[in-house]
Amino acid sequence: MASSFFALLDDISALMDDVATMSKVATQKTVGILGDDLAVNAEKASGFLTNRELPVLWKIGKGSLLNKLIILPFAFLLSAFMPSVITFILILGGIYLAYEGVEKIIEFLFHSKEQKVSVIRSEMTQQEMIDEENSKVKSAILVDFILSIEIIIIALSTVTQSDLITRIAVVSLIALLATVGVYGIVALIVRMDDIGFKLLKSNRNKITNAIGITLVNALPFVIKTLNVVGTIALILVSGGIFTHNIEIIHQLTVPIPKLTGDFIIGLITGIIAFTIISIFNKWKTSFN
Repeated sequence: MASSFFALLDDISALMDDVATMSKVATQKTVGILGDDLAVNAEKASGFLTNRELPVLWKIGKGSLLNKLIILPFAFLLSAFMPSVITFILILGGIYLAYEGVEKIIEFLFHSKEQKVSVIRSEMTQQEMIDEENSKVKSAILVDFILSIEIIIIALSTVTQSDLITRIAVVSLIALLATVGVYGIVALIVRMDDIGFKLLKSNRNKITNAIGITLVNALPFVIKTLNVVGTIALILVSGGIFTHNIEIIHQLTVPIPKLTGDFIIGLITGIIAFTIISIFNKWKTSFN
């Protein structure tokens, strides 16, 4: 009885060692997409009223966790029985991400003045503000869903030779870390100014005051930077999906640096998707 118990402990210990080792490898493989995920979600979580930032982030975080819970079982089943479907889903997600990125660029280049006029919140009704918030939350959760698929598939690809239990443990751990880690950092970013004001209010010494002023002044720059980085990340991630999964596109981008190739492919895809959707929307409007 005792020997069976210790044998079980040895098996558990060996499994945990395998999970730890493979998790380290999977984390290294997914660190790039996790960085993109952070930039995109920080950009998506910004732009709300101060008292709504954390509640909105909590909504998006819960949506992200639900995304992972939906994706994980399907990813395990599809990888075992229908691996080609995963590639198809990734490509569809890549088109959407490219569209999102190009849409942001076009809005900035051609509709930035209209945006500035439209974001006068004092003229918005309570229901309009709620609708705008819900729309942004839904958009953030949808983008997170696509990025989550990419993270889980990449993590899964690193443990294909492992047994089923190890695969489930490693990929589930990466998925959990992606949610908790990314949204924890995003929460710190969007509350930088509050932390800074609290440090200034405490007025302990010159050092804390200097840190407080730096945090308050840095937040607008950080948010603007994340807007740019998040947009670029959307295009890079989408381009990477195509170059990794479509051989002819991969061959076309071999002669140029990887990031440049991913960006060009993502940008071209986004422009095509944006053009098609714009034409469709105009056609649909003409019949209404």
